Amino acid sequence: MTFDAARYTAQLQDKVTRLRDLLAPFDAPQPQVFDSPLQNFRLRAEFRLWREGGERHYAMFSQDDKRTPILIEEFPIASLRINQLMPQLKAAWQASAALSHKLFQVEFLTTLAGDAMITLCYHRPLDEHWHAAANQLAADLNVSIIGRSKGKRDVIGHDYVVEKLDVGGRTFSYRQPEGAFTQPNGTVNQKMLNWAYEALGDRPDDLLELYCGNGNFTLPLATRVRKVLATEISKTSVNAALSNLDENAVDNVTLVRLSAEELTEALNEVRPFRRLHGIDLKSYEFGSVFVDPPRAGMDPDTCELTRRFDNILYISCNPETLAANIAQLHDTHRITQCALFDQFPWTHHMESGVLLTRR
Repeated sequence: MTFDAARYTAQLQDKVTRLRDLLAPFDAPQPQVFDSPLQNFRLRAEFRLWREGGERHYAMFSQDDKRTPILIEEFPIASLRINQLMPQLKAAWQASAALSHKLFQVEFLTTLAGDAMITLCYHRPLDEHWHAAANQLAADLNVSIIGRSKGKRDVIGHDYVVEKLDVGGRTFSYRQPEGAFTQPNGTVNQKMLNWAYEALGDRPDDLLELYCGNGNFTLPLATRVRKVLATEISKTSVNAALSNLDENAVDNVTLVRLSAEELTEALNEVRPFRRLHGIDLKSYEFGSVFVDPPRAGMDPDTCELTRRFDNILYISCNPETLAANIAQLHDTHRITQCALFDQFPWTHHMESGVLLTRR
């Protein structure tokens, strides 16, 4: 891959045009554009291993051909830390049968703060020889190691990495667990958090957050409001979010493990939920809702729920479903701010954000 700045600028402009065209029916303002580094922006990477010439190599496959491997020695879009670790790990498994035997996949997770974790996946149980070799490897590389085999997970060090992001003049610390979703482009994520922080502004009322994940947005947005009710369905993400709230001394957030659809039912008093025991939903004075849904966007009922709020702050990884949701809300809310975040340079994918306010 060649990292031509002019080609990147042209691709980014194509994304701006696409987003602008999708939001044109709603009289959206010109989007703020937040670009990405051209290389070394991706904080995680996953490789299959492929045997050739008597050795195992890092390999990936194109979407069009799942049978022919692309052998990789370096991965320039990945972080400098991943590119540093790749040859060191390869040398280690080449020198150790305990590490290489039936090893079929490798995953790297790194942070802007310099933390790193490597997950090694095997088609065999992990024995004492593997543990001895993996402990030495973790010490040599200064990383945490996760060993995965059928139905088992062995952790050397931590099963998470720690990220530190500066938002609104404060540094927030994030625990990012192995196997859980995290934003892949840390530099653009930090820009995205700051945009959301500024877009919400200081408010005297409460915030409802749907799809909160590990608290990526929750932590800085909680400093802008009286209190937050946040929901997330993934147990791993909920546990990470609770740890992150505690680590950052953010004490005005109540987190419940409910899907957006379930919370909609609870707020509509369709049925009670045991997980809401002790939480007085009527005590909240919600002025704003923050949503960061999956690619499918919000379902119609959840979208209808957001209509109740004066302000809807919406982060989207799919501009088509974003536009579809805005179409449902356009009669009561208008777009007052719009942004494009180039989380995924060199691809057609984009992250975008809008602030909708009541007409």
